[in-house]
Amino acid sequence: MLPSLIPPIPGPRSRQMAKDLRQFESPGITYVDERFPVFWESASGSLVHDVDGNVFLDMCAAFGVAGVGHCHPRVVEAIRRQAGKLIHGMGDVHPPALKIELARRIAAIAPEGLQKVIFGSSGSDAVEAALKTSAIVTKKPGVLAFYGAYHGLSYGALNVTSRSDFRAPFLAQLGRFATHLPYPDCYRCPWGKSYPNCGIACLDSVEEALSNRASGATEIGAAIVEPIQGRGGIITPPDGWLTGLSEVCKKHGILLIADEIFTGCGRTGEWFASEVAPDLLCLGKALGGGFPISACIGTAAVMDAWGESSGEAIHTSTFLGSPLGCAAALAVLDVIEDEDLLEKCRTAGQRLKDGLEALKNRYPRIGDVRGRGLMIGIEMVDPSGASDSAGAVEIMFQALQRGVILLPAGSRGNVIELVPPYIIHEDQIVFALTTLDEILASEESLSSSSKSG
Repeated sequence: MLPSLIPPIPGPRSRQMAKDLRQFESPGITYVDERFPVFWESASGSLVHDVDGNVFLDMCAAFGVAGVGHCHPRVVEAIRRQAGKLIHGMGDVHPPALKIELARRIAAIAPEGLQKVIFGSSGSDAVEAALKTSAIVTKKPGVLAFYGAYHGLSYGALNVTSRSDFRAPFLAQLGRFATHLPYPDCYRCPWGKSYPNCGIACLDSVEEALSNRASGATEIGAAIVEPIQGRGGIITPPDGWLTGLSEVCKKHGILLIADEIFTGCGRTGEWFASEVAPDLLCLGKALGGGFPISACIGTAAVMDAWGESSGEAIHTSTFLGSPLGCAAALAVLDVIEDEDLLEKCRTAGQRLKDGLEALKNRYPRIGDVRGRGLMIGIEMVDPSGASDSAGAVEIMFQALQRGVILLPAGSRGNVIELVPPYIIHEDQIVFALTTLDEILASEESLSSSSKSG
């Protein structure tokens, strides 16, 4: 149930594979140095086994995908059973029967009013479907998005993603239809205010942008938002902000798109993190339990704006409604319900958050602990309170040496994500907390020794 290591980390096979990878994969894809990466061979629950026989605790759930755990037996069996019957269908011509079953199931758990689905293979696919749907409905090209947003790297999704390092090489090819505004970050408020005394003033900038004709807002037909920013640093907006955003959108006739690719399917201890029903909602990551499948679900009024297919669907893909993906997703939804994983996610998340708060009280390097359910971030700062991205990266490296897989996040790279599988055990939470405690204590000791020297 806990990590087991054979130093050094990475081991000899991982090091050799890193060299081999450099020969056959574009060097811009996988980060490689002396301490990174380890190559995975198998996984189960919250544990990952690498090619050198090491066992790691995955506190990332493999980018948030392994919500029900790695290789959950029921998901594995569903894929195996389906693979013996039908691996591939013709999604928009002669569909697999399972496509209807999954669409019906998603509509049953979705926020009120959302009932019609477009399937895809990735989170970016779901975002592309939502953006296209908003253009079909409103006849307006513009989309309101937010700083720190991450919606994917395909060209439509990249337009609404705010990371300049991701966008810069491709600006000449991007449509540039997005308008970005500040996202409500109560720890580092862009307006220098303090919640709740601010009265959720961060909504004012949205209202001002949409009311000011000079801003180009008359061409904005949709707003896309993460209820909690994931890759942006687990930024959690104040209570009422999403409701206020929804009201502003309705006032200006703008569709609201909720990107729940990270937060959806139970990550926050609820099926969805949105406190209001959007017009469109994007799902991915945990939906397939490790098998690539995504969905964009919307209201009938919005989705029906596409009109009837004439035999040539103007938005589709070869693997739309993959029978293997549908089988995996149906199994995931069954597991979440049958094993009461929403409640387990809330309970485990509170246990983890309480432990992190205790560490924050002991180590000034932790500036903030935030999140909901098992979607938690700890913001690392230097003695002046400024972002400590180098420190967050070093913690990632040190944790790997101790058997814990972590990733940094945030626009400044100084937030450590803790988004483990929903089925994480108490002793694994304790192990993760103890590991962070040891790393922070050792670095504090080194800092004190350096100053006294």
